[in-house]
Parts: sequence; C-alpha cells; structure tokens
Amino acid sequence: MRVTQSMLSNNMLKNLSYSYSKLGKLQEQINTGKKVTRPSDDPVVAMKGISYRTELNNVEQFSRNIGEAYNWLDTTDDTFDKIGATLQRANELIVQASSDTTTPEDRTKIDAELQQLREHVQNLANTKIGDRYIFSGTKTTTAPYDGNGYDTNVVDTAFKNTIEIEVFDGINIQINSAPIDILKNIDDMFTQISSDISERKTGGELSSHIQTIDLNMNKLLEERANIGARQNRVELMDERLQSQEIIATKRMSENEDIDYEKAITEMITQESIHRAALSVGARIVQPTLVDFLR
Repeated sequence: MRVTQSMLSNNMLKNLSYSYSKLGKLQEQINTGKKVTRPSDDPVVAMKGISYRTELNNVEQFSRNIGEAYNWLDTTDDTFDKIGATLQRANELIVQASSDTTTPEDRTKIDAELQQLREHVQNLANTKIGDRYIFSGTKTTTAPYDGNGYDTNVVDTAFKNTIEIEVFDGINIQINSAPIDILKNIDDMFTQISSDISERKTGGELSSHIQTIDLNMNKLLEERANIGARQNRVELMDERLQSQEIIATKRMSENEDIDYEKAITEMITQESIHRAALSVGARIVQPTLVDFLR
C-alpha cells in the first residue's frame, strides 16, 4: 500500500484534533468538577444524575413540608399552653370567690378579671398562622369566634375535615387540631360563672365551677397530648429525611463529581501525549524545496 504525504498529513491532523478534544474535555471536567456537562458525554451517568437529583428535590420538598408541620403543631401547642395557664388562673380566682369570707363586692371584682380571661381565650381561639385560622378545620379563612359566639358552621365541620401534609413519600400527618368543643365549653363556663356571681350565689355554689374547670383542663391536656404525639412523629420523619438527604447527596456526588487527583493526572498525561504528537507530526511533514535551499 502506497502511503502518501497527504495521507500522513490528514492522519496527523485527525489525531491532533482528537487529542485536542480529549484534552479540552479533561480541562472542562476540572473546571466544572463534573464528569459530564451534557447528556451526550455519558448517557448512563446523565440518567442516573436525573434520578438522584429528582430524589434530592423530593427530599427538599418534604423538608419544607416538615417545616410547615412544625409551625402548625408548635403554634397549636403554644396556644393550648396559654389556654391552660388561663384556666389555672381562673381556678385560683374561683377558689378565692368560693370563700365565705369574700364579699359580694370582691366577687364582682373577681368576675371582672374572669371575663378578661374569657376574652383572652376567645382571642386565642382565633390564633392564625399567616392568614389562616388554625382551629377552623379546612375553613381556614373563617374565624372560629366571630365576636358574638363560636361559628356553628366551623364547629360542625372542624371535626370532619382535617388538614394533612405529606412529610415523606406516601406518609401524611394531620397538622391541625379541632378543640372547638373545648373552647365553646370554656366560654359557656365563664358565662355561667358571671351569671352566678351576679345572682350572688353562695361560696359553696360557686365552688362547683372548680370541677368544671378541672374537666376542661383534662380535655385540653388530652388534646395537647395528641399534638405532642404528632410532634414526636414529625421529629422522627425529620431525622429520616436528613439521613435520606445525606444518602441522596452522596450518591449524586459519586455519580457526577470527578476525582480531582485522577483528572489532573490524566490531563498532565494527555498534555504530554499531545506535545509528543505535535513533535512527531512536525517531523513527519515532508520538507519543502525551500528547506533544501537554505
């Protein structure tokens, strides 16, 4: 087979072009820190990368959902805590009012504070997160207490409709609570106390409200225990998500990120090969007539 100068030149240019391309790819990998910058570089790595990135995006979304769940549950628990403190103060006042040494005038003053406590509970019933009422079931734009009493529509639907949020793939947790009956009973209790004091009931008759306060306190504690159980569940899911995020990030890094030491070594080797190719190519190219005349 006859090898011509044109064949040598063409092969040399083709090999130099391939060498340039390989050297450029190694430089690009080192600059970006990634094995592939486009799917055509390695379709398998690219497809796995899409899968891992989707998994990581899902984990990040679930983490945001858990943040929302924490917000609702923590706010609900804090509200229950404040209502409980209000009932404790009401209990102290009723004990004081039940004493036979307390005058009717003193009981009127006690009732004035009790009614302030009642309004405080009404305000707590309308606790909001952003622009959403947390004790209105799915009717989050409707206040449970409208100024004249508790909205009967909210009372009827709060128990039927729950707000759930997805905290993991296929796992939903209820984030709202429906203590409307407790709040309404507390409000009725304060109304009855005020009525009994205005009617100048005896200390023994007023003391019966202590049992009512205890009953409402126990119901409130039961509801708060339910919230605490859900808070614990959310914390467990949060820990699981954090582990899942670490695993997904590690997998994605192993799939896409380069080994810098290996890549730099390959680039130095390729540079040496490329320089050698340039040197050999210069020797292979046939000298011209001008070269002989020098």
